[in-house]
Amino acid sequence: MPLLGPADPLPHVPRRVLVAGNAGSGKSTLCLRIAGLRDLPRVELDSLYWGPRWTPRPEFAGEVAALAREDRWVTEYQYKAARPALLARADTVVWLDHPFPTVVGRLVLRTVRRRAARAELWNGNQESPLWSVFTDSEHILRWGPKSYRRNRARVLALVDDVVVVRLRGQWQVERWLSGPLASVGEERAR
Repeated sequence: MPLLGPADPLPHVPRRVLVAGNAGSGKSTLCLRIAGLRDLPRVELDSLYWGPRWTPRPEFAGEVAALAREDRWVTEYQYKAARPALLARADTVVWLDHPFPTVVGRLVLRTVRRRAARAELWNGNQESPLWSVFTDSEHILRWGPKSYRRNRARVLALVDDVVVVRLRGQWQVERWLSGPLASVGEERAR
């Protein structure tokens, strides 16, 4: 299947959508926007995965399997344990392939903003203290940049199996949302 760009028409009406990208690329935000435009149920995988005190929830695999069986959804393409079940049912992958400086900048801003506000994320969790970036090798500000190349390779490997829409930069995201995603299915409705 060809790799689609922000102006390419979609070959079908997306019903089961995965949004892929690096930490900080805007996956969750784009999921919300797609859900609103296409009236799709949206499930945030982080809320299923993380229990109190940043411990993985034992129900995660079963909940992901149940989600994958549904006819319609949009969610993030993340977590090694979740990817196979979701990908087997997805009809569209939207890839946020933003430049490295954009992703890192967004990740830093998001992390600092959440920490300063002491925002509750999932099941009572909050961002780690900013100083722990120096002591915790898994801190999001260390892990996110390290995973950039690996994430790109993972998504490029999907092109033969599913429709992949590659969006590089926010202007391409806006173009795709207002163009191909907004208009897909209109021709059939007329």
